[in-house]
Amino acid sequence: MPRTEKVPACDPGAGSVARPALVLASASPRRLDLLRQIGLIPDRIDVPDIDETPGQHELPRPYAERLAREKARIVAERTRDPALIIAADTVVSLGRRILPKAEDRDTARNCLRHLSGRRHTVITAVAVQPGPDWPDGRAGLRVVETAVAFSRLTDCQIEALLDAGDWQGKAGGYALQGHAASCIRFVSGSASAVIGLPLFETAQLLRGQKGEWLP
Repeated sequence: MPRTEKVPACDPGAGSVARPALVLASASPRRLDLLRQIGLIPDRIDVPDIDETPGQHELPRPYAERLAREKARIVAERTRDPALIIAADTVVSLGRRILPKAEDRDTARNCLRHLSGRRHTVITAVAVQPGPDWPDGRAGLRVVETAVAFSRLTDCQIEALLDAGDWQGKAGGYALQGHAASCIRFVSGSASAVIGLPLFETAQLLRGQKGEWLP
């Protein structure tokens, strides 16, 4: 079943232009924290229930784009008040290969073994979609690709990362903001995109909307 959660709204202050509700189509606490980092608190959270299985021969970037758009569309279609929906999807890829979200320890271990000593790409797509009751809104999409490289990991290091537990539910089996940071040699691009939401591109999408969205 879809999940909807109320989040305390941010007071925009006197003199600001009224805007519709901001709805985050994600259960990720990291995305919520990232929005708060730039002064945005969603009015509510509405999590779509979609099949995230990649299509046959689907490449990482189109896959991320499709899921972000689909999440935003589903929530927008069931929204019954003026609202702007923001959704995102993050994919870890090795070339044309999409690494899974780690839902169990074995999956996380396999991902870390594949990433060990190698450079990979993290692709995050962020989509905004106005609900049907806000005709002034603009749909939009941004995609950010970030290069990340792990040092060569020993079996002991991999098991220590697994013991830390912050791999759970993460694409590629690691969290940049977690214990894996001590094993990452470099990040070239947007660190916030690797965590789950590219803040610069998200701000661009919101600044292109009618009304005051950012402080």
